[in-house]
Amino acid sequence: MNMQESKEKVAFVVVRYGKDINGGAEYHCQMLAERLVPKYDVEVLTTCVRNVEIGKNDYTEGLEYWNGVLIRRFKADPIHPESEKKYAKAAKPARKWRRFLYRLRLLAPLSYLHPVWTYKQKEEVLAMNASIFYSSGLQQFIKEHCGEYKAFIAMSLDYSTFYYTAIYAGDKTVAIPTMHYVGISFRSLLTTAMSKIAYVGFNTGEEQKLGERIFGKALGKHGIISVGIETPKAADWGVTKGKYSLPDDYLLYVGRITRVKLYRLLSYFIDYKRRNSTSTLQLVLVGGGVVNKIEHPDIIYTGYVSDEEKMSILEHAQIVVNPSNGESLSLILLEAMNEGKAMLVNGHCKVLKEHCAKSDFAAFYYMTNRDFNKKLHKLESSAELRRKMGEKGKQYVRANYNWVLIMERLIAAIEMVKK
Repeated sequence: MNMQESKEKVAFVVVRYGKDINGGAEYHCQMLAERLVPKYDVEVLTTCVRNVEIGKNDYTEGLEYWNGVLIRRFKADPIHPESEKKYAKAAKPARKWRRFLYRLRLLAPLSYLHPVWTYKQKEEVLAMNASIFYSSGLQQFIKEHCGEYKAFIAMSLDYSTFYYTAIYAGDKTVAIPTMHYVGISFRSLLTTAMSKIAYVGFNTGEEQKLGERIFGKALGKHGIISVGIETPKAADWGVTKGKYSLPDDYLLYVGRITRVKLYRLLSYFIDYKRRNSTSTLQLVLVGGGVVNKIEHPDIIYTGYVSDEEKMSILEHAQIVVNPSNGESLSLILLEAMNEGKAMLVNGHCKVLKEHCAKSDFAAFYYMTNRDFNKKLHKLESSAELRRKMGEKGKQYVRANYNWVLIMERLIAAIEMVKK
């Protein structure tokens, strides 16, 4: 028996996975999966969907090896997708009630009397099964082959893959929920899922607090696992700059170009340029999924770029911004800090605000348009301030997000689950 055959099998479960997919949870999954290869026989169970907006089966169903990981792809086959909105509407009262009790600080205390909610679960399951990532083949595979795996690592509680991994292999599941304070996190069916999962690994202290306050007694063993970052070799700057017509001075955003992720960034930046006529700063948006594109002479859209090009663009940014109000970690924040870049982040996101405080303000947070203007002007005006913040950021990442620490936590969680 060779070394490969003697390893125990571990399977990550995530809705998308592949070379040309750019998304935080998917990249998070890839980094963890590839680093487990020396110790385990690592697989990824995923769908054939590539585009999160369209939901079509772009990949071929079957097997693919990539960087030492076996990818098993299953077709997405949503049930009555035309009725998803109807089912979601019918299920909404459960989320509203649970969110209402959360705001009253009663949800967690009540969970000790009533840990698992069944209210509107039938409608929630119908809505989930009608969504673009539902795959009957994937869930059937987990159900039939559960005994062959040491553990399953389920990513992102928003999706059916997370729920069905918990239902069919809960006592072998390490969950990485990447959860935010949004309505979908309050679904009743997640109390059932969490009550079955062996271990839940959160990304940050704020995400863990959110999970404890939403799930209470239903949440079993849990702690912080988190994730580190990759630093690929940067592409040639001259070539990259020319290819995307990049300026010398720019504020950088990296991620999906959607209304939710950008959260008022474009309007805030346009107002900043109007108020600061001498500013040379332009806004560079790196990523796909552009919806309702706003044209402006100081806003540049690159679309998807390679990892090497992204690193080159990040290295030459003056300031990096994360305007999202829903993060469980923020890989771009960690990547930017690791490169010594000053950060500007949305203070309405508790996770991002936590990073600011814990890093001794290697990042500034803003709460309003006026606050955004003030903080951005301060950063643009002082190279020395940016340098000092950059040094703090490097120290913060080294101390809290090094791979030795992260992988020790993940392996300990995997080894803890039922044999």
